[in-house]
Amino acid sequence: MNFLDFWQQLVRDLFQPSTIITDLLDILIVAFVVYEVIALVRQTRAAQLAKGVLLLLVSSWLAELWHLRTVTYFLQNIMQAGFILLIVVFQPELRRALEQVGRTNIFAVRMFRSQKMTDDMKEVWRNAVVAVCDTAERLSDTSTGALIVIERQTNLGEIIKTGTILNGDINPEVLGTIFYEGTPLHDGAVVVRDGKIKAAGCFLPLSNNLDIGKDMGTRHRAALGMSENSDAVVVVVSEETGIISLAKNGVLIRRLDRQNLYQLLEGEIVPQEPAQEKKKRFGRKKNEDRPAKTV
Repeated sequence: MNFLDFWQQLVRDLFQPSTIITDLLDILIVAFVVYEVIALVRQTRAAQLAKGVLLLLVSSWLAELWHLRTVTYFLQNIMQAGFILLIVVFQPELRRALEQVGRTNIFAVRMFRSQKMTDDMKEVWRNAVVAVCDTAERLSDTSTGALIVIERQTNLGEIIKTGTILNGDINPEVLGTIFYEGTPLHDGAVVVRDGKIKAAGCFLPLSNNLDIGKDMGTRHRAALGMSENSDAVVVVVSEETGIISLAKNGVLIRRLDRQNLYQLLEGEIVPQEPAQEKKKRFGRKKNEDRPAKTV
């Protein structure tokens, strides 16, 4: 064996994964995917639909086991179109899952990653969060309905086109004027993009969730529908009860006060600094913080 053959064999032995490692990696990937699918199903109305699909599969297996020919024939014909039916039924959940995969940075190339939020942009978003919370508190006291959509990674251009473009600064006075009863835009939703009011009077997709209570109207259904079809965070103020709610990821969090709403919005909108950056910014050395002694 010459040197070249020895080197090629060495490279193959070093970089070719062993059977144990590949099997373990295979199991971990499948387990992770199954876990994420179960977590996604449990958070949405797909949980009830998944139970129905599982019952159908068990029935088909039992019918074939007990040689029930007619039942097996009907179930097999139904299962042939099962994949297409699942895509149609689980369309919102599949769309949200694909959007979540697209927002992950695991396999993201540098050019596809979203730009890091600057300190100035963080300050703009903090002011926007304060304005939204102040507005929600004021409108809640007067039982004035409101619907505020805060755009994140998912582009809401299609929703913005349904309303009136404003491109204005966000503050309680402007939002209060928009949602004041009798104004042309008070029935629609306000879309906030980059810490500013992008559009008002926008129409949102309604949720088909059957678990919505009777005390919640079209605004709550629209908020849930928007959160089911995107990663947007939606703030709702009920016109009947004045209750403040927040919708995200297809879940509606109700009966919030200003402080709780602020904490939720800040955690969702303003990215938190890693511990290392905080140490660099605030953890200076003792000699750097103290002025030099004069003799």
